Amino acid sequence: MADSSSNRILLFLRFIALLLLGLMIDALLFHLLLNAAFGPLLARTLSLLAALAITLALLHRIDLKARNRLSTERPGLAAILIIAAILNQGLYATLVTALPSLQPLAAMALASTATLCFAIFGYLRLAFRK
Repeated sequence: MADSSSNRILLFLRFIALLLLGLMIDALLFHLLLNAAFGPLLARTLSLLAALAITLALLHRIDLKARNRLSTERPGLAAILIIAAILNQGLYATLVTALPSLQPLAAMALASTATLCFAIFGYLRLAFRK
């Protein structure tokens, strides 16, 4: 029983690492696109789509198996990431339009923090359900 718990924790940590890598890619692309004279909404959309594509590609490459059994459903993980990306874009657009004095990078950080919490909660519900 303890072995199963440690496998779940290891898988959870892998998912967190994947999310953080995606967030770093997103932030870097967003910063580069903003400096390339794209508007804040277009730059955010492009960086988020690119980061989502890279994260989903990495998800398929990373071995999320424990003892030759799927620990979680890959379609469920992909759905969590896609919903988180849509939520992230919606929060970002709301922040940028409602608070025009807010810097785009600050709005991205706030939206990403909220959706990171959502993705972690979604993963925990998916991975630890009975």
